[in-house]
Amino acid sequence: MPGLNEKNISSDHGTTYYWTNEIESAVSLVFLPGLSADHRLFEPQLLFFRDKFKVLVWDCPCHGKSRPYDSFSYANVSDELNRILETECVDQAVFIGQSLGGMIAQYYIDQHPARAAGFISVDSVPFGDYYSKSDMFWLSQLEWMCRMFPDQLLRSSMAKICGATETARKRMLTMLSSYTKNELCRLLYVGEAAFIPENKHIDIPCRTILLLGDKDKVGKVAAYNREWSRRTGFPLILIREAAHNANDDQPD
Repeated sequence: MPGLNEKNISSDHGTTYYWTNEIESAVSLVFLPGLSADHRLFEPQLLFFRDKFKVLVWDCPCHGKSRPYDSFSYANVSDELNRILETECVDQAVFIGQSLGGMIAQYYIDQHPARAAGFISVDSVPFGDYYSKSDMFWLSQLEWMCRMFPDQLLRSSMAKICGATETARKRMLTMLSSYTKNELCRLLYVGEAAFIPENKHIDIPCRTILLLGDKDKVGKVAAYNREWSRRTGFPLILIREAAHNANDDQPD
């Protein structure tokens, strides 16, 4: 990542890679990419903010360079993130999480509320009682469903549903290229299935904004965001001409 230093931490589960700068700022910006994406998802934002704030982005455990990782769970991933933030002396942060990254941010904020100066959800979904039994059942079926797709069709379909623009689709394909089909299908299952046993009610105490691409067609993400905003009062801002990777479709 241009202008950022690559670092890593290790635990009993594996090695987690992250990228950061050496700027000191009262509030840091912590970017958390979504399922099957890696640190490159936030490249436009990192290039813009790297000279203004301390920024930090990672390859989430089981993703990108942070492989192998033997026990993906929100609890374990949150512990890895906390270890990174302590290593980097980050006391206050705005957590910017896309999709799975937004879910990790929520879990982390619930565990470490004093560290959260703010939360920006990008096409993510809430923890809590928003989901039907049918919703949870289909999450548990992702691996075999993905295996039914031919390899290239699976990748192109994921890129198309994640990006409304050619730029976002190309970046998604590039990020997906680091996985074999078996790795990708397993990752999609592990990342989503972990939510089922760890879902719980979470109150987010910090200032929060929900961002949603107006062309996001991934599952029920749009419906969940509308209900999330209705229940909590968090402002919901639609990003025009953007799909699930809204920050990449319309970085400005």
